[in-house]
This record gives sequence, structure tokens and C-alpha cells, in this order.
Amino acid sequence: MKRYNPLKAPNPQDWLALDEGVRIILVMEYHSKIEEDHPGSHAHAIIHTIIENQVALGDETPVKSTIERLITEGLDRHDAIHAVGSVLAKYLWKIGKKEITENVSDPYFEDVRLLTAQTWLDEIE
Repeated sequence: MKRYNPLKAPNPQDWLALDEGVRIILVMEYHSKIEEDHPGSHAHAIIHTIIENQVALGDETPVKSTIERLITEGLDRHDAIHAVGSVLAKYLWKIGKKEITENVSDPYFEDVRLLTAQTWLDEIE
């Protein structure tokens, strides 16, 4: 795998076979071609990579099915990744602030399941 495009799901086996650093670089390269670099571009790429990792796990997490549902609700795949990534970012913030110190997976995955295209669109307006 030499390029990443969030509008097209990478083959899960190929994606997971890559070194984590390579995944992040591929995401950063994609974004550098479509957007200007910004101070949070590395963190943005890391969150993208985490979401793609969770999608690649298939039914082990609700992320893949949520991305698919968000697409049927009108988001393109890239925006769907951003929507789920916004949920992840909230949990990372809470962990950093020590607001959550135990099992973060269950509440995170529940919020991912509850996410809709409309709630995300309302949030970013």
C-alpha cells in the first residue's frame, strides 16, 4: 500500500500489515495534498489512523458499521471518519484531563453507536 485515500476504505489486511508510523505518514501525505498544513496536522493524522485501524478490525468494534451508517446518512467516507474521530478526540481529551481513568472503551463505543450524521453536522456548525 503506497497511498491513502479516506474516500475509499483500504484493504483491512493491507492496512493492518503496515507499521503504525507508515499509516500515519500515509494519512499525513494525503492531507498535505488537499489542505494546508496546520499546527494540529499530526494529531489529526493520528486520529484518522486510529479510526482506520478500528474500521479494519471489522465487527470487533462498532466503528466500521457506524462509518457505513453515516455514509448512508449522507456523509462521504472522509467526513464519516472525521465524525467518529470527533468522538475519539473527546475521549482523548477526557483521559488527558484525568476525567476518565478506567474503562474508556465501553462509553466510547456507545457514543460511536449513537453518533448520527446530523448530530455531528450540528456540532461543527
